[in-house]
Amino acid sequence: MWQTQRNARVQLAILVMAIFGGWLLNLSASEWLAFAVISTLVLALEAMNTALEALVDLASPDIHPLAKRAKDTAAGAVLIAAIGAIVIAAIILSSRL
Repeated sequence: MWQTQRNARVQLAILVMAIFGGWLLNLSASEWLAFAVISTLVLALEAMNTALEALVDLASPDIHPLAKRAKDTAAGAVLIAAIGAIVIAAIILSSRL
């Protein structure tokens, strides 16, 4: 995933910055827990999206509407989780800043 997916590298870079920010803000255990859960979810969904895209490309090398729908839906799941991560981070940070 790291080698082939630019979005995964961006997400990991943001994760490293968020960990550093959380350390600077001295997050509580429950805040770290929320942070860990949503971060894990985003990265796991990115991995699943990568796997699904590879599988769809293998099964349907030609352009097909159902293949596009499968890829778009998996990418949408990652986007939903990423938006959720931003909301959770905003909730945590709003009480700190």
